[in-house]
Amino acid sequence: MQRRHSVVAVLLAAGLALASAQAPVSDLPLRLTDRQFWQLVEDMSEPDGFFRSDNLVSNEDTFQYVIPRLTQIVKPNGVYLGVGPDQNFTYLVALQPRIAFITDIRRGNLHAHLMYKALFELSADRAEFLSRLFSRPRPATVGPASTAEQLFDAYAMVASSEKLYEQNLRAVLDQLRRKHGFPLGPEDESGIAYVYSAFYAMGPFLAYASGGGSAAARGSRYPTYQDLQMADDGRGVQRGYLAREAHFKWVKMLQQNNLVVPLVGDFAGPKALRAVGAWVRERGATVTAFYTSNVEQYLFQSRVWDAFARNIASMPLDSTSTLLRSCFNIQCQLPAGARSLTLLDSMQALVRDHQAGRVSSYVDVLSRTR
Repeated sequence: MQRRHSVVAVLLAAGLALASAQAPVSDLPLRLTDRQFWQLVEDMSEPDGFFRSDNLVSNEDTFQYVIPRLTQIVKPNGVYLGVGPDQNFTYLVALQPRIAFITDIRRGNLHAHLMYKALFELSADRAEFLSRLFSRPRPATVGPASTAEQLFDAYAMVASSEKLYEQNLRAVLDQLRRKHGFPLGPEDESGIAYVYSAFYAMGPFLAYASGGGSAAARGSRYPTYQDLQMADDGRGVQRGYLAREAHFKWVKMLQQNNLVVPLVGDFAGPKALRAVGAWVRERGATVTAFYTSNVEQYLFQSRVWDAFARNIASMPLDSTSTLLRSCFNIQCQLPAGARSLTLLDSMQALVRDHQAGRVSSYVDVLSRTR
């Protein structure tokens, strides 16, 4: 066991060294103090907004498909921007940025990421992480060498425990309040408890719209948490953050160093994205990737997409800076049997085309590829 952990540590160190060798020189931190982390959350965030669903689990079943191409374009050791829940962690594993900012219009998404932060820090390996996430006793048959399928097959056979739920929720809140000293208010604590209770109730079968059982068994169009963790990149390679122990360790390292910063903000708003861009620019770095899901669809519906484009234009970018957008409708040529498609776009080219008046509709952005 000790030897296996040593191998993982060596691999992570090698990955960091390679990323440092390939990345441009910048003043991005290797670690944020607890005070710095929370100051960024407070200073960059906007007031809580509204979205029609809690979005505790992604509804994008093929978001890994772009990773092989993405890793050929995006440089490591940069700055990653994202939205939504934990699918971001899989992109962090693939892209190996120095720091990540996850901006969502709902404060509930911040609550989800604070929950994940505590669980990563409290868990030694994937099996313990899932035990804490689902409030289920750890099966004796799983360990660091287990595949994702073995992990989820084992936890599907174990019932949740109210006692574990109460113990783990206290541990999560204590980790955030006492260890880190984050000044969580009553609404933040109840929000974290709300997110955690959903995983306690549904376990590995929690989905964007949950109904119990696997997505295939239910005939649901929404993948479950389990489905997404066992998915692959369309070429047979599982790239999820729980697919391998080394993947989990990478995200755990970022969380321990306070380098996954959740923010509350509207993509078309006046503060959050611009504040991130200014912070990155001050440190001589660039935004290397921005995962937007299908937020642009709603921005066009609200007639505020132009403000979002101007926010992107305010960021430090280079020729490799890449935007990831998701498509669900008939305007996209979806992979066989899939319900979503992730598209890549050059952020610099998007800014230029917007300024030249060549982007005026959601159809326009869906037609863009790199």
